[in-house]
Amino acid sequence: MSKKPRTVFRALDGLLLLDKPPGLSSNQALQQVRHLFRAEKAGHTGSLDPLATGLLPVCFGEATKIAGLLLGARKAYETEAVLGAVTDTDDADGVTLLERPVPELDAAAIEAALAPLRGDIRQRAPIYSALKQGGEPLYAKARRGEAIEAPERQVSVYALEVLQHEGARLRLHVECGSGTYVRSLVRDLGETLGCGAHVATLRRLWVEPFVAPRMVTLDELRALAQRGESGLDACLLPIEAGLSGFAAVRLDAERRRRLGFGQSVDCEPGEAGEVAVYDEHGRCLGIGQRDGARLAPQRLFRWAAAGGAVDNAPQDQPATGAG
Repeated sequence: MSKKPRTVFRALDGLLLLDKPPGLSSNQALQQVRHLFRAEKAGHTGSLDPLATGLLPVCFGEATKIAGLLLGARKAYETEAVLGAVTDTDDADGVTLLERPVPELDAAAIEAALAPLRGDIRQRAPIYSALKQGGEPLYAKARRGEAIEAPERQVSVYALEVLQHEGARLRLHVECGSGTYVRSLVRDLGETLGCGAHVATLRRLWVEPFVAPRMVTLDELRALAQRGESGLDACLLPIEAGLSGFAAVRLDAERRRRLGFGQSVDCEPGEAGEVAVYDEHGRCLGIGQRDGARLAPQRLFRWAAAGGAVDNAPQDQPATGAG
C-alpha cells in the first residue's frame, strides 16, 4: 500500500474565518485546515465543542501572535436547550443522568430564570471541559471517572434572550465574554426552572471584531484545494483585520526602526492601553502598549524587527477557550 505523501509546509500569514462542522473538535478542524493550506504555524482562537458549529477564527503564521486577543473578545451564540434532562457533559453528546417533568412555563417564568444569568456572574464550568486543573484538562479527569469539583469563575453575559419556546425546547441568543460556557448557562437555567436542561445544538455566530463574518466551510476549502492554492489563499484575511477594534498608532521610519529594536518611542498622546502599531506605509507592525505619549513594544510581527530586533515567537499550540 502506498503511503500518503507527506505535507510540505510553507510560511503563511493571515486569518481564516472557518465555519466549523459538527463532530470535530476545534483542534481536529484546525489540523485539517492547516494541512489544506500547508501552513507552517497555525492556531485557533477559542475552542468549540465537537457538537458545536460556527465561527472558529484560524490564525496562520504571525497572526498566531494576536490569537490571545481574539480569544478574549466578545462572542455571540445561538443555542437550543432541551428541558427535562440533565447529561454528564451538559449537552446532547453526554450520557443522561436525570430526567424530570417539565412544568408549564410562560414567558414571565422563563424571564425570571434568565435574569440572574445576565451581567457579571459566577459560573461553574462543565466537568467535561478544556479548563485545566493541576495542568490537566477537566475532561481527561472526568473520562477516568475521577471525582471533580469544577471551579467557579466570574464571567460576563451581555445578552441572554429567548428566540423561540416550544414545549420542552428553548432557542436562545447569547452574547458573552471570554471564558463563558453556554452549556453552563443552559444547565443553570434548567436547575432554576426545576427540571434540568442540556444543550442540543450550539452555533457561534460571531467573534469581535468579526461581527458579520463571511465564513468558509471545510468542504468549500477542500474544493478550492483541488484547483490550487491561489483559491485557498484568496480566503485569507490580512492580520490587520483582527486588530480593527484597536486604536491605531502610526510611526515614521525612525521611530519604527527604534521600536523594532525593542525601544520605547514617542507617539501621539491617547488613552493608555494596547494599540495596533502601523508603519509609515500603513502596514501593521504588531501590538504596542501606550502610556500617555510613550509607546512600548509588546508583541511585534517579524517584519517589524530591524536588524534582528524583537521577534516574539508565536504559539504553535491552539489557544483554548470556552464554548
